[in-house]
Amino acid sequence: MAVAHRMYARALFEAAQEADRVDAVAGDLAALAVAIEEVPELRAFLRNPQIEPTGKAAVLEQLATDADELVRNFVRLVAEKGRAGEIPEISADLDALVAQAQNRLAVELTTSYELSDEEARSIVKTIETASGRTVEATRSVDPSLIGGIVLQIGSHRADGSVRGRLERLRHELATAQ
Repeated sequence: MAVAHRMYARALFEAAQEADRVDAVAGDLAALAVAIEEVPELRAFLRNPQIEPTGKAAVLEQLATDADELVRNFVRLVAEKGRAGEIPEISADLDALVAQAQNRLAVELTTSYELSDEEARSIVKTIETASGRTVEATRSVDPSLIGGIVLQIGSHRADGSVRGRLERLRHELATAQ
């Protein structure tokens, strides 16, 4: 499945690049993806294999009336190909392609306490220096980490938390017996 998402996302990305409308296209598809994710009935409708693709295409066309023409054509095509329910996943892959092209890196910083702005800037600066990319960081707090930090960068997770270290130690001790 993920390969198909990437193929659709790449095709839309390349079309948007040629038209010099990458940001508008990515934004419009992301807005549609959010609507699909936030409305369970819409998500269920689009993922229902018993509903004809033309019916799904008609609903998506109505939802995307104000969207960029590339997005309107794209969602019609995706619906006709039986992948209307996969728009959120395709949108996520498109966002990753856009971020890569713009040399941006989305990072989620999870700590056991609220970071000060200065602490967050320092961590972001370190990641930017190491990656050579502009970092867009989101922050969250998880007191169960006890201490340390967990970085989520795409599908890669770097767990430097106390909880993570304790779990790794517990696993090592369990496998050593």
